[in-house]
Amino acid sequence: MDWNSETLVVIFQVIVALGIVNVWILRFNKSTTYRGGSAESMKEEFEAYGLSETIMKLVGFFKLSFAALLIVGIWYPIVVVPAAAGMSLLMIGALLMHVKIGDEPIKSLPALLMLVMCGFIVFMA
Repeated sequence: MDWNSETLVVIFQVIVALGIVNVWILRFNKSTTYRGGSAESMKEEFEAYGLSETIMKLVGFFKLSFAALLIVGIWYPIVVVPAAAGMSLLMIGALLMHVKIGDEPIKSLPALLMLVMCGFIVFMA
């Protein structure tokens, strides 16, 4: 891997991690353009998908854990690929949930961008 790819991998690690923290901590109970259905909070979004609060908490735990590992991976690269691969699976799930309830494509944009960045990380790290 050349220097430019390494730099881009780290940049994507930080972007994905901060994006997850933004959505799952800072904006958890706030409305955004990208919430599924007509949800005004994370709990309402998971309800729109037909998923329980327990599933929401599990998804949040894994997303925040993978986000933390992406940051830790800046210093301990061995955790980067598993964290990005796990996050990729969760982003595929997010995309499928948006499709399941018939959301307009714009609502899937953040999950798609995160999936692309995580895919890049997996294949370039």
